Amino acid sequence: MTNDDIREVVLDILADIAPDEDLSQLQDDVAFRDQLELDSMDFLDIVMELRKRYRVQIPEEDYPQLASMASTTSYLEPLMRDLEKVES
Repeated sequence: MTNDDIREVVLDILADIAPDEDLSQLQDDVAFRDQLELDSMDFLDIVMELRKRYRVQIPEEDYPQLASMASTTSYLEPLMRDLEKVES
């Protein structure tokens, strides 16, 4: 997966978790929490969806790496490089 692919995955997950948010103006270098009304449970939902859809395990100590779109795609790119979506 490329960074663009990963960005689309994250946007898709965010759209599911926060359906009322306008993601079209999302800035890559600004923290999600500063742009969207996400709480701690929403953030955990993002992590769980990544695990469910792509079997990506993210240790709790790495959660700060998922603060913004730019840091999330950079963190996930090596983990998801050779992954395809898990069929449920």
